[in-house]
Amino acid sequence: MNAPEHWLARPRTVRLLWRAFLAVLSATVLAELVFEREPHFAIERVFAFTAWYGFLACAALILAAKALGVVLKRPDTYYDAREGDD
Repeated sequence: MNAPEHWLARPRTVRLLWRAFLAVLSATVLAELVFEREPHFAIERVFAFTAWYGFLACAALILAAKALGVVLKRPDTYYDAREGDD
């Protein structure tokens, strides 16, 4: 007998979650048109600056993690018994 598919793995649920996330993110960016902000720096006056800043910071962290993974990667046999060890 097959195990039931987890509700988060269903394509319909994934599509629904993506739509919900995009709606919330769009609403937060569009809220900048309604609410007045008090920028501390000139760059913060750019429309949707916080969204772009968050996206670029996340992308930078992903690239840094990938680079760190390349540096720290070990072969699959790293912990196998070495020759001569008994």
